[in-house]
Amino acid sequence: MRMSLLRPFRDKLESTELNFYVTLTTECNLQCLYCYGKSCEDFGSDFNDLTVDYSLPSSVSYDTELLPTFLKSELDPKIIFYGGEPLVKQDRLKEIMDVLPTSKFVLQTNGILLDLLDSAYANRFESIFVSLDGDETLTDHYRGKGTYRKVMNNLKVLRENGYLGEIVARMTVGEATEIDMQVLELIRNPLISAVHWQLDALFWQNDYSKRQFGAWVQENYNPRIRRLIEGWVEHMRKNGEVWTLYPFNGIFHSLITNQSCKLRCGAGWKVFNIQTDGHVTPCPVMAGLKDFYVGSIITNTPSSLRTISLGEPCASCDILALCGGRCLYANVTKLWGPTGFEEVCGTVRNLINGVSEVMPEIKKLVEDRTISLKDFKSPDYNGCEVIP
Repeated sequence: MRMSLLRPFRDKLESTELNFYVTLTTECNLQCLYCYGKSCEDFGSDFNDLTVDYSLPSSVSYDTELLPTFLKSELDPKIIFYGGEPLVKQDRLKEIMDVLPTSKFVLQTNGILLDLLDSAYANRFESIFVSLDGDETLTDHYRGKGTYRKVMNNLKVLRENGYLGEIVARMTVGEATEIDMQVLELIRNPLISAVHWQLDALFWQNDYSKRQFGAWVQENYNPRIRRLIEGWVEHMRKNGEVWTLYPFNGIFHSLITNQSCKLRCGAGWKVFNIQTDGHVTPCPVMAGLKDFYVGSIITNTPSSLRTISLGEPCASCDILALCGGRCLYANVTKLWGPTGFEEVCGTVRNLINGVSEVMPEIKKLVEDRTISLKDFKSPDYNGCEVIP
C-alpha cells in the first residue's frame, strides 16, 4: 500500500496540544553496554560539525515554578520524565508533579529505583516505560548482573501497591538479541502491558566499523521479525487478544485506517524536550545540540517553539508517510554514514512489508469479531517511537 508524502513542516506550531519530555538528570545508576560502554568509546566524536554544548548542568538547574507559566496555554499536557535515570532525582520529579497537578505523566526508567518511589506519585503515571531487554540472561548481559530480578520484583510491588497504568517493556536490541524469542518472553509476562524495542543503531559514531550489523540484520533480525509477526497473529487467532507490540500495532493501525503520519515519536512537531538548563530541543537525545535548540521555557510559549524538518534521505522516501522517518538525531548526525543508514532503513521496510502481508488475515479476524480494531490503538506520543 502506497501513501502520499507528508506536507512539509511549518516554521511555527499551529496547535498547542503538545507533550514534553522533562530531562531531570544525565546521571545514571547503571553502566549498560550499549549506553555507558559505547559512550566511553565515543569521546571526541565530531557529530558532523554540529555545535555541542558540553557545559549543560547534569541535573535540572531552572526554577520548576517556571513550568506552569510556560505550559499555561496547554490543556493538561503530557509530561514524560527522562534521564539519565530520572528516579535518581525523585525530589525534583515529585516537585514537578506537584506544580503541575492536572498534567498527565509518563516515566521512562531503568526500574532499579521504582520501589523507592511513593505510591502516591507512582500511581499517577499513565505509562511507565521500563528498560528490559528480554529474559534474565539477556537483560543482565546488557545491563548488569541482577538487573532483571530487581526490576521484575519492583514491577510486582508496583502492581501490588495499586498501579493500574500501562507498563511498557522497552528493549534495546543488538546482535545478542533473538528478537522473536525475547519479545515473546516479555509480552507473556502478566506484569507487562506492552513491548517496544529500539535498535542499537545510528547512535554512536565509533561502533559501526566494529560490528557486522548489515549481516546480522539480513541473517537474524529481519527473518525473526517475520516470525514474530506470525506469532502475533497466531495469538489473535487462538486467544482473541491483540498483544500490544508497539511497532506492529502502530503500523497496522495506520495501514487499516489509511492515515499518513509525521515522525511517529512526535519529536520536533508534537513532542519536545526541556533539557536541564531550560532550553527546549526536539527530543532528549538532541540535548546539547545547539543547532537544534528551538526555544526555552523562559523566553518562549509552546506555540512559538521552532519546528524541525526531516532531511534526506527521509524527506523524499517513498514510505515516509507510513514510516514517519528515522529519528531526528540519526537523521541529522548520520553517524554511520549512508551505508549504515540504509541498512537500518531496510529493517523498517521489512517490518512494514511483514505487517502488510498479514493484513488480510487480521481483517478477517476483525470481521468475524474475534478481535476489534480498537485493540490496535495505543496512546499517541507517550514517548514510544513506534519505528524501532
